[in-house]
Amino acid sequence: MQHHSEKGIAIQSYLIDVFFIWYVLISLDRIIIPALITYIPLHGFIIQVGYLAIAGISSYIVRRFEQSAGMFILSDTHHAMPLFGKHLMWLAFSCSIIAGWIITDISPIDFFSAKGLQSASNIFTALITPELSIFDIALKALIETVYIALTATVIALPPSFILSFLSARTLMKGSTLSFSIYNVIRFITNFSRSIEPLIWAIIFSVWVGIGPFAGMLALMVHTVASLTKQYSEQIEDIDNGPIEAIEATGAHPLQVITYAIIPQIVIPFLSFTIYRWDINVRMATIIGLVGGGGIGTMLMQYQGLAQWHEVGLIIIMIAFVVWIMDYVSARIREALR
Repeated sequence: MQHHSEKGIAIQSYLIDVFFIWYVLISLDRIIIPALITYIPLHGFIIQVGYLAIAGISSYIVRRFEQSAGMFILSDTHHAMPLFGKHLMWLAFSCSIIAGWIITDISPIDFFSAKGLQSASNIFTALITPELSIFDIALKALIETVYIALTATVIALPPSFILSFLSARTLMKGSTLSFSIYNVIRFITNFSRSIEPLIWAIIFSVWVGIGPFAGMLALMVHTVASLTKQYSEQIEDIDNGPIEAIEATGAHPLQVITYAIIPQIVIPFLSFTIYRWDINVRMATIIGLVGGGGIGTMLMQYQGLAQWHEVGLIIIMIAFVVWIMDYVSARIREALR
């Protein structure tokens, strides 16, 4: 068993070294060097295979001389990092900073230019002098936004609660079938959570049409995935003492869940749910920018027309509601502890 463990660590450390060397080569060839000199990098699948081959051979040589950075990362001991591994890590970090600066096209000159500062001054002046004539329309859109978030959170609760038990490793490791169900649900929820609500809003806007229904569906899908993960992790961290005590009486698994697990997770679940509603209120504003309804859609319309005084009112109203929600959410979660 230990032999297999050592072999697995060796493979993982080798792959880590391959990745870091490949990453440095790609960063230098595709981003940093073309920005410094006139150089056109080669493209194509064969070139990528070549980079991987170079990284693989280099990693093998590095391991032969016991200079592996990957082995240091995976090691439980606190010995010093090999010299080559240290240089490789610093080179990868430096390449990341330089490549990030180049890709994001950072320009302090443009940021502090007279034209840029004048444009910023005009916008901020308009934002602090809001147009109050649209207050009633904006308030209606803001209420719609809050209810989009509330409805998405409420509808997401039952499936999240059920799926959390099926995706808790401690409860689903008893048989091959249950562990397979655990893996499938974990995969689906992880995949759903990896897609931002903004993307889900675009998908549902095409599916059901632009409006609050699309926004609610987008938030609901992401909320189910997020709450399932949080709930299941809380279930995995509970005290096993009450579970073992009730199981010793010959109780049915449903009775174990009812009397040993649920009493330990009610308060954390409520805290997670309230915090998620707080997040959904913020996200409901953003998804409105892509047709998810609410005040975000209204904000996009006025911004597109460059009506900054109206935009200023909307931003102030959004900030006020988010501040209220954040305060109330924090107080409730504090009371639940």
